[in-house]
Amino acid sequence: MTAEIGTDIGRVAAFLQAGQVVGIPTETVYGLAGNALDADAVLTIFRVKNRPAFDPLIVHTDSLEKVSQFVSTIPAPARQLAQAFWPGPLTLLLPRRSVIPDLVTSGLPSVAVRIPHHPLTLALLRALPFPLAAPSANPFGYISPTTAHHVADQLGEQIPYILDGGPAQVGLESTIVGFDEQGPTVYRLGGLALDQIEAIIGPVSVRTHSTSNPAAPGMLSSHYAPRKPLILLPPGQSPPPADRVGALVFREPFGGIPADRQRVLSPGGNLNEAAKNLFAHLRALDSLPVDMLYAEPLPNQGLGFAMNDRLRRASVRE
Repeated sequence: MTAEIGTDIGRVAAFLQAGQVVGIPTETVYGLAGNALDADAVLTIFRVKNRPAFDPLIVHTDSLEKVSQFVSTIPAPARQLAQAFWPGPLTLLLPRRSVIPDLVTSGLPSVAVRIPHHPLTLALLRALPFPLAAPSANPFGYISPTTAHHVADQLGEQIPYILDGGPAQVGLESTIVGFDEQGPTVYRLGGLALDQIEAIIGPVSVRTHSTSNPAAPGMLSSHYAPRKPLILLPPGQSPPPADRVGALVFREPFGGIPADRQRVLSPGGNLNEAAKNLFAHLRALDSLPVDMLYAEPLPNQGLGFAMNDRLRRASVRE
């Protein structure tokens, strides 16, 4: 039996209150959601995704006031960012209260929290008496889903319902920012560009990779990967002409590769459009009868930094 796809918030809330996990839309990617305060529900998330327990989860809620129930302090720069960008593709790493199960944070003292910018999911969160833990709704390490049908294709036989909110409008996971005595640190590049963050709180350091025991979600060096081997090309380099390869390009197709085996992220060169298309195009290429994929790097500006980060990790083979 496969998951039902629909827009019935009441049914989704009933599944969640019964301790089950469901697919939900956000502006970044689709999430696999369960009651963040119920360790059994959180364990189900890890099991369905086949996600290692040392990789922490993000807790989603619908107001800054509710966030205060789950964290012990909100530093001034964190509050400034929350007021500027929530709801939105920003996750804050903050000291947790004991109400958050150890399993959510992988035993770490901080919890990742955010308010998603999607009307259906915000309405769902307002209807629930608990926050939702929700990593991306895909098998661990694979390309993140940006539509309800992506979720159904990968996890549909393991969950009862997928809330359909249409295609994700950002298409990249949230940017994660933490705070310590050294100042603000970006732990994951994502749908909120670095320059937007620095315009609010000034310079931040960036620490985005971890091979084991990550400090925040999405830091593992190998992640977001298609099943086919992916090669990230050096800037300005083209792949060798071949029939059984696919290519992900920014604006214009490569010569020497059939057009139907290439996907263009943004013919007009718009990085926001490219980010919205990134995971869907990677997924489409991965389904083609090819042996290998090539990807062209994006300009290192705005959301280009985060997309290049995803492509680098998708190309890692452990």
